[in-house]
Amino acid sequence: METGRSVGFVTSFDRAAGYGFVLPLNSEEPVFFRTDDIEGGHALSEGQQVSFVLVLGDGRFEAQEIRP
Repeated sequence: METGRSVGFVTSFDRAAGYGFVLPLNSEEPVFFRTDDIEGGHALSEGQQVSFVLVLGDGRFEAQEIRP
């Protein structure tokens, strides 16, 4: 289930562990993402603004197609 592109800010990113969280604008709930979901293999940093697609994963929303 795709809900369209969203904008938010990276709240944490652990490249070694392969995942992180992004906080969508106007939301208080961070959304999980995997390193594989970052387009172009970019490195992300905390506080960086990104755009992404919210997808309903295993019982939770996940950020995919992340673009810096």
